Amino acid sequence: MVRLFFFLSTFFFSASLFSQTLGGKTAYNFLRFPASPQLSALGGINLSNQSNDLSLAFQNPAQLDSTMHTQMVANFNSLYAGVKNVHWMLAYRHPKLQTNFAAGILFFDYGTTQQTDAAGNILGNYKPSDFVVQLSASREYLNRWKYGLTIKYLASNYGIYRSSAIAADVGVLYRDSANLLQASVVAVNMGGQLKRYNSSEPEELPFDLQVGISKRLAKAPVQFSVTAHHLHRFNIFYNDTLFNNDNGISNTNNKKFTFNKLFQHFVFSTQILIGQRVEVTAAYNILRGKELKIYNSANGLTGFSLGVGMILPKLQLRYARTHLQNNIAYNQLGLTMPLNKYFGLGGWGEKIGW
Repeated sequence: MVRLFFFLSTFFFSASLFSQTLGGKTAYNFLRFPASPQLSALGGINLSNQSNDLSLAFQNPAQLDSTMHTQMVANFNSLYAGVKNVHWMLAYRHPKLQTNFAAGILFFDYGTTQQTDAAGNILGNYKPSDFVVQLSASREYLNRWKYGLTIKYLASNYGIYRSSAIAADVGVLYRDSANLLQASVVAVNMGGQLKRYNSSEPEELPFDLQVGISKRLAKAPVQFSVTAHHLHRFNIFYNDTLFNNDNGISNTNNKKFTFNKLFQHFVFSTQILIGQRVEVTAAYNILRGKELKIYNSANGLTGFSLGVGMILPKLQLRYARTHLQNNIAYNQLGLTMPLNKYFGLGGWGEKIGW
Protein backbone atom coordinates (compact mmCIF):
# COMPACT_ATOMS: atom_id res chain seq x y z
CA MET A 1 0.00 0.00 0.00
CA VAL A 2 2.84 2.36 0.80
CA ARG A 3 4.40 1.76 -2.62
CA LEU A 4 1.12 2.48 -4.40
CA PHE A 5 0.59 5.66 -2.35
CA PHE A 6 4.12 6.82 -3.19
CA PHE A 7 3.55 6.05 -6.88
CA LEU A 8 0.24 7.96 -6.99
CA SER A 9 1.73 10.93 -5.12
CA THR A 10 4.65 11.11 -7.54
CA PHE A 11 2.26 10.75 -10.47
CA PHE A 12 0.02 13.68 -9.58
CA PHE A 13 2.91 15.89 -8.45
CA SER A 14 4.69 15.30 -11.79
CA ALA A 15 1.51 15.97 -13.74
CA SER A 16 0.89 19.28 -11.98
CA LEU A 17 4.52 20.29 -12.40
CA PHE A 18 4.69 19.70 -16.14
CA SER A 19 1.23 21.08 -16.81
CA GLN A 20 2.55 24.53 -15.89
CA THR A 21 4.93 24.54 -18.84
CA LEU A 22 2.21 24.30 -21.47
CA GLY A 23 0.39 26.94 -23.40
CA GLY A 24 2.91 27.69 -26.13
CA LYS A 25 4.43 25.81 -29.03
CA THR A 26 5.70 22.27 -28.53
CA ALA A 27 8.16 20.05 -30.35
CA TYR A 28 7.97 16.31 -31.11
CA ASN A 29 4.27 16.48 -31.97
CA PHE A 30 4.60 13.17 -33.82
CA LEU A 31 4.09 11.67 -30.34
CA ARG A 32 0.41 12.62 -30.62
CA PHE A 33 -0.03 10.32 -33.59
CA PRO A 34 -1.81 7.00 -32.80
CA ALA A 35 0.74 4.26 -33.37
CA SER A 36 -1.65 1.42 -34.23
CA PRO A 37 -4.95 0.71 -36.06
CA GLN A 38 -6.60 -0.11 -32.74
CA LEU A 39 -5.74 3.31 -31.31
CA SER A 40 -6.67 5.09 -34.55
CA ALA A 41 -10.05 3.34 -34.70
CA LEU A 42 -10.69 4.33 -31.07
CA GLY A 43 -10.39 8.02 -32.00
CA GLY A 44 -6.64 8.47 -31.64
CA ILE A 45 -6.62 8.49 -27.81
CA ASN A 46 -7.74 5.64 -25.54
CA LEU A 47 -6.46 4.60 -22.11
CA SER A 48 -8.95 2.01 -20.94
CA ASN A 49 -10.11 -0.22 -23.80
CA GLN A 50 -10.47 -3.83 -22.64
CA SER A 51 -8.54 -5.69 -25.32
CA ASN A 52 -5.55 -8.03 -25.46
CA ASP A 53 -3.58 -5.77 -27.80
CA LEU A 54 -0.06 -4.71 -26.84
CA SER A 55 -0.24 -1.53 -28.93
CA LEU A 56 -2.60 -0.02 -26.32
CA ALA A 57 0.42 0.18 -24.00
CA PHE A 58 2.02 2.71 -26.37
CA GLN A 59 -0.24 5.42 -24.93
CA ASN A 60 -0.71 3.96 -21.45
CA PRO A 61 1.97 1.81 -19.77
CA ALA A 62 -0.60 0.64 -17.22
CA GLN A 63 -2.34 -1.19 -20.09
CA LEU A 64 0.66 -3.51 -20.33
CA ASP A 65 -0.72 -6.82 -19.07
CA SER A 66 0.55 -10.31 -18.23
CA THR A 67 -1.70 -11.72 -20.98
CA MET A 68 0.47 -9.86 -23.53
CA HIS A 69 3.51 -12.01 -22.69
CA THR A 70 5.73 -12.43 -25.85
CA GLN A 71 3.28 -10.43 -27.98
CA MET A 72 4.83 -8.66 -30.94
CA VAL A 73 3.09 -5.76 -32.64
CA ALA A 74 3.92 -4.40 -36.10
CA ASN A 75 1.96 -1.49 -37.61
CA PHE A 76 2.34 0.41 -40.86
CA ASN A 77 0.80 3.64 -42.10
CA SER A 78 1.31 5.41 -45.42
CA LEU A 79 0.31 9.08 -45.20
CA TYR A 80 0.36 11.82 -47.82
CA ALA A 81 3.29 13.20 -49.82
CA GLY A 82 5.36 10.05 -49.30
CA VAL A 83 5.27 10.17 -45.49
CA LYS A 84 5.52 6.71 -43.92
CA ASN A 85 5.12 5.56 -40.34
CA VAL A 86 6.23 2.25 -38.78
CA HIS A 87 5.60 1.04 -35.24
CA TRP A 88 6.96 -2.09 -33.50
CA MET A 89 6.62 -3.41 -29.94
CA LEU A 90 7.51 -6.58 -28.04
CA ALA A 91 6.33 -7.60 -24.55
CA TYR A 92 7.73 -9.98 -21.93
CA ARG A 93 6.58 -10.88 -18.42
CA HIS A 94 9.33 -11.68 -15.95
CA PRO A 95 7.91 -14.40 -13.66
CA LYS A 96 10.26 -13.83 -10.72
CA LEU A 97 9.90 -10.06 -10.72
CA GLN A 98 6.17 -10.33 -11.42
CA THR A 99 6.59 -7.39 -13.76
CA ASN A 100 5.52 -6.85 -17.36
CA PHE A 101 8.07 -5.30 -19.70
CA ALA A 102 7.83 -3.96 -23.26
CA ALA A 103 10.15 -2.33 -25.77
CA GLY A 104 9.08 -0.41 -28.83
CA ILE A 105 9.99 2.02 -31.58
CA LEU A 106 7.93 4.49 -33.59
CA PHE A 107 9.55 5.86 -36.76
CA PHE A 108 8.42 8.54 -39.22
CA ASP A 109 10.02 8.86 -42.65
CA TYR A 110 9.08 12.11 -44.41
CA GLY A 111 10.69 11.23 -47.74
CA THR A 112 13.17 13.47 -49.54
CA THR A 113 13.03 17.26 -49.13
CA GLN A 114 14.86 19.94 -51.07
CA GLN A 115 17.21 22.08 -48.99
CA THR A 116 17.65 25.79 -49.79
CA ASP A 117 19.35 28.78 -48.22
CA ALA A 118 17.69 32.04 -47.16
CA ALA A 119 17.90 33.36 -50.73
CA GLY A 120 16.19 30.29 -52.17
CA ASN A 121 19.30 28.74 -53.71
CA ILE A 122 19.12 24.94 -53.85
CA LEU A 123 21.77 23.31 -51.67
CA GLY A 124 20.75 19.72 -52.18
CA ASN A 125 18.35 17.21 -50.62
CA TYR A 126 17.90 15.74 -47.17
CA LYS A 127 15.64 13.14 -45.57
CA PRO A 128 13.81 14.42 -42.47
CA SER A 129 12.72 11.88 -39.87
CA ASP A 130 11.44 11.46 -36.32
CA PHE A 131 11.62 8.47 -34.03
CA VAL A 132 11.03 7.41 -30.44
CA VAL A 133 12.45 4.38 -28.63
CA GLN A 134 10.64 3.41 -25.46
CA LEU A 135 10.89 0.94 -22.58
CA SER A 136 7.80 0.23 -20.47
CA ALA A 137 7.09 -1.67 -17.26
CA SER A 138 3.93 -2.37 -15.29
CA ARG A 139 2.93 -4.18 -12.10
CA GLU A 140 -0.32 -5.29 -10.52
CA TYR A 141 -1.58 -4.33 -7.07
CA LEU A 142 -4.38 -6.14 -5.20
CA ASN A 143 -5.71 -7.72 -8.43
CA ARG A 144 -7.71 -4.64 -9.45
CA TRP A 145 -4.96 -2.04 -9.77
CA LYS A 146 -2.06 -1.68 -12.18
CA TYR A 147 0.54 1.03 -12.48
CA GLY A 148 3.06 1.54 -15.26
CA LEU A 149 5.97 3.67 -16.41
CA THR A 150 7.43 4.33 -19.85
CA ILE A 151 10.81 5.93 -20.50
CA LYS A 152 11.30 7.35 -24.01
CA TYR A 153 14.21 8.64 -26.04
CA LEU A 154 13.10 11.06 -28.78
CA ALA A 155 15.09 12.20 -31.80
CA SER A 156 14.37 14.45 -34.78
CA ASN A 157 16.50 14.98 -37.88
CA TYR A 158 15.56 17.88 -40.18
CA GLY A 159 18.75 18.42 -42.11
CA ILE A 160 20.97 20.83 -40.20
CA TYR A 161 18.35 21.04 -37.42
CA ARG A 162 18.56 18.09 -35.06
CA SER A 163 17.18 17.54 -31.61
CA SER A 164 16.79 14.85 -28.94
CA ALA A 165 14.93 14.52 -25.65
CA ILE A 166 14.06 12.21 -22.79
CA ALA A 167 10.43 11.79 -21.71
CA ALA A 168 8.31 9.64 -19.44
CA ASP A 169 4.70 8.45 -19.30
CA VAL A 170 3.06 7.40 -16.03
CA GLY A 171 -0.26 5.59 -15.78
CA VAL A 172 -2.59 4.06 -13.19
CA LEU A 173 -5.40 1.67 -14.15
CA TYR A 174 -8.36 0.26 -12.22
CA ARG A 175 -10.09 -2.92 -13.40
CA ASP A 176 -13.44 -4.22 -12.13
CA SER A 177 -13.81 -7.56 -13.88
CA ALA A 178 -17.14 -8.36 -12.21
CA ASN A 179 -18.75 -5.23 -13.67
CA LEU A 180 -16.78 -5.35 -16.95
CA LEU A 181 -15.40 -1.88 -16.28
CA GLN A 182 -11.93 -0.38 -16.64
CA ALA A 183 -10.70 3.16 -15.93
CA SER A 184 -7.32 4.85 -16.13
CA VAL A 185 -5.46 8.13 -15.69
CA VAL A 186 -2.22 8.91 -17.55
CA ALA A 187 0.30 11.72 -17.76
CA VAL A 188 2.33 11.55 -20.97
CA ASN A 189 5.45 13.21 -22.38
CA MET A 190 6.93 14.59 -19.16
CA GLY A 191 10.56 15.48 -19.74
CA GLY A 192 12.97 17.81 -21.46
CA GLN A 193 15.41 18.22 -24.32
CA LEU A 194 18.93 16.85 -24.42
CA LYS A 195 19.77 18.76 -27.60
CA ARG A 196 17.84 21.71 -29.02
CA TYR A 197 17.07 22.50 -32.65
CA ASN A 198 18.23 26.02 -31.93
CA SER A 199 20.55 26.47 -28.95
CA SER A 200 18.97 29.78 -27.98
CA GLU A 201 15.32 28.65 -28.08
CA PRO A 202 14.28 25.65 -25.95
CA GLU A 203 11.19 23.73 -27.05
CA GLU A 204 8.64 22.05 -24.82
CA LEU A 205 7.30 18.51 -25.10
CA PRO A 206 3.59 17.88 -25.89
CA PHE A 207 2.54 17.04 -22.33
CA ASP A 208 -0.98 15.71 -21.84
CA LEU A 209 -3.03 14.66 -18.82
CA GLN A 210 -5.73 12.14 -19.76
CA VAL A 211 -8.52 10.14 -18.10
CA GLY A 212 -10.52 7.32 -19.67
CA ILE A 213 -13.20 4.77 -18.81
CA SER A 214 -14.49 1.74 -20.73
CA LYS A 215 -17.56 -0.38 -20.02
CA ARG A 216 -18.62 -3.67 -21.58
CA LEU A 217 -22.27 -4.67 -21.59
CA ALA A 218 -23.04 -7.87 -19.74
CA LYS A 219 -25.66 -9.12 -22.22
CA ALA A 220 -24.31 -7.75 -25.48
CA PRO A 221 -20.87 -7.88 -27.15
CA VAL A 222 -20.48 -4.10 -27.04
CA GLN A 223 -17.91 -1.90 -25.31
CA PHE A 224 -18.19 1.86 -24.86
CA SER A 225 -15.27 4.18 -24.07
CA VAL A 226 -15.02 7.84 -23.08
CA THR A 227 -11.62 9.52 -22.98
CA ALA A 228 -10.84 13.05 -21.82
CA HIS A 229 -7.55 14.69 -22.80
CA HIS A 230 -5.66 17.94 -22.09
CA LEU A 231 -7.21 18.15 -18.65
CA HIS A 232 -4.48 20.54 -17.49
CA ARG A 233 -5.83 23.27 -19.78
CA PHE A 234 -9.47 24.16 -20.38
CA ASN A 235 -9.42 25.98 -23.73
CA ILE A 236 -7.58 23.76 -26.25
CA PHE A 237 -9.14 24.88 -29.54
CA TYR A 238 -6.72 26.66 -31.89
CA ASN A 239 -8.27 30.06 -32.57
CA ASP A 240 -6.75 31.58 -35.72
CA THR A 241 -7.94 35.19 -35.51
CA LEU A 242 -6.47 36.15 -38.92
CA PHE A 243 -8.28 33.29 -40.64
CA ASN A 244 -11.50 34.14 -38.80
CA ASN A 245 -11.34 37.78 -39.85
CA ASP A 246 -10.69 36.88 -43.50
CA ASN A 247 -13.62 34.44 -43.56
CA GLY A 248 -16.15 36.45 -41.59
CA ILE A 249 -16.05 34.20 -38.51
CA SER A 250 -16.44 35.78 -35.09
CA ASN A 251 -13.49 35.34 -32.76
CA THR A 252 -14.36 33.53 -29.55
CA ASN A 253 -13.56 34.75 -26.06
CA ASN A 254 -10.84 32.39 -24.82
CA LYS A 255 -11.60 33.14 -21.16
CA LYS A 256 -15.34 32.51 -21.35
CA PHE A 257 -16.72 29.12 -20.30
CA THR A 258 -18.75 27.31 -22.95
CA PHE A 259 -19.94 23.71 -23.24
CA ASN A 260 -18.35 23.65 -26.68
CA LYS A 261 -14.91 24.13 -25.11
CA LEU A 262 -15.71 21.49 -22.50
CA PHE A 263 -16.70 18.78 -24.99
CA GLN A 264 -13.63 19.38 -27.14
CA HIS A 265 -11.71 17.42 -24.50
CA PHE A 266 -13.65 14.21 -25.22
CA VAL A 267 -13.30 11.23 -27.53
CA PHE A 268 -16.20 8.75 -27.73
CA SER A 269 -15.85 5.24 -29.11
CA THR A 270 -17.85 2.04 -29.50
CA GLN A 271 -16.48 -1.43 -30.15
CA ILE A 272 -18.58 -4.44 -31.19
CA LEU A 273 -17.40 -8.05 -31.18
CA ILE A 274 -19.15 -10.10 -33.87
CA GLY A 275 -18.94 -13.74 -32.88
CA GLN A 276 -15.51 -14.47 -31.39
CA ARG A 277 -13.36 -13.39 -34.32
CA VAL A 278 -14.48 -10.05 -35.78
CA GLU A 279 -14.08 -6.69 -34.04
CA VAL A 280 -15.70 -3.51 -35.38
CA THR A 281 -14.85 -0.08 -33.94
CA ALA A 282 -16.14 3.46 -34.50
CA ALA A 283 -15.17 6.69 -32.74
CA TYR A 284 -15.53 10.45 -32.86
CA ASN A 285 -12.79 12.84 -31.76
CA ILE A 286 -14.58 16.13 -31.08
CA LEU A 287 -11.47 18.35 -31.10
CA ARG A 288 -10.28 16.88 -34.41
CA GLY A 289 -13.73 17.37 -35.90
CA LYS A 290 -13.76 21.03 -34.82
CA GLU A 291 -10.20 21.90 -35.83
CA LEU A 292 -10.45 20.30 -39.28
CA LYS A 293 -13.88 21.68 -40.03
CA ILE A 294 -14.16 23.58 -43.30
CA TYR A 295 -16.49 26.52 -42.81
CA ASN A 296 -19.38 26.98 -45.24
CA SER A 297 -18.86 23.43 -46.50
CA ALA A 298 -20.21 19.93 -45.86
CA ASN A 299 -17.75 18.13 -43.59
CA GLY A 300 -18.99 14.56 -43.90
CA LEU A 301 -17.03 12.19 -41.63
CA THR A 302 -14.47 14.73 -40.40
CA GLY A 303 -13.36 13.66 -36.92
CA PHE A 304 -14.67 10.10 -37.26
CA SER A 305 -12.54 6.97 -37.36
CA LEU A 306 -13.51 3.40 -38.21
CA GLY A 307 -11.77 0.08 -37.76
CA VAL A 308 -12.13 -3.65 -38.17
CA GLY A 309 -10.13 -6.49 -36.66
CA MET A 310 -9.78 -10.23 -37.18
CA ILE A 311 -9.02 -11.92 -33.84
CA LEU A 312 -7.53 -15.41 -34.36
CA PRO A 313 -5.93 -17.71 -31.73
CA LYS A 314 -2.40 -17.02 -32.98
CA LEU A 315 -2.84 -13.75 -34.85
CA GLN A 316 -4.68 -10.44 -34.67
CA LEU A 317 -5.08 -8.40 -37.87
CA ARG A 318 -6.45 -4.87 -37.74
CA TYR A 319 -7.29 -2.08 -40.19
CA ALA A 320 -8.34 1.50 -39.43
CA ARG A 321 -9.41 4.49 -41.48
CA THR A 322 -9.33 7.96 -39.96
CA HIS A 323 -11.21 10.79 -41.66
CA LEU A 324 -9.64 14.24 -41.64
CA GLN A 325 -11.48 16.55 -44.07
CA ASN A 326 -14.31 15.63 -46.46
CA ASN A 327 -13.02 12.65 -48.45
CA ILE A 328 -9.46 12.92 -47.11
CA ALA A 329 -8.48 10.03 -44.83
CA TYR A 330 -5.52 7.83 -43.98
CA ASN A 331 -5.39 4.05 -43.66
CA GLN A 332 -3.47 1.98 -41.14
CA LEU A 333 -2.63 -1.73 -41.02
CA GLY A 334 -1.29 -3.79 -38.14
CA LEU A 335 -0.77 -7.27 -36.79
CA THR A 336 -0.31 -8.71 -33.30
CA MET A 337 1.12 -12.17 -32.69
CA PRO A 338 2.29 -14.11 -29.58
CA LEU A 339 5.79 -15.26 -30.51
CA ASN A 340 5.88 -18.11 -28.00
CA LYS A 341 3.11 -19.82 -29.99
CA TYR A 342 5.30 -19.74 -33.11
CA PHE A 343 8.86 -20.12 -31.82
CA GLY A 344 10.10 -22.32 -28.98
CA LEU A 345 13.42 -21.64 -27.27
CA GLY A 346 13.91 -25.07 -25.72
CA GLY A 347 15.36 -25.37 -22.22
CA TRP A 348 16.58 -21.78 -22.22
CA GLY A 349 13.05 -20.62 -23.01
CA GLU A 350 11.69 -22.57 -20.04
CA LYS A 351 14.20 -20.91 -17.72
CA ILE A 352 13.17 -17.40 -18.75
CA GLY A 353 9.45 -18.18 -18.78
CA TRP A 354 9.07 -17.97 -22.55
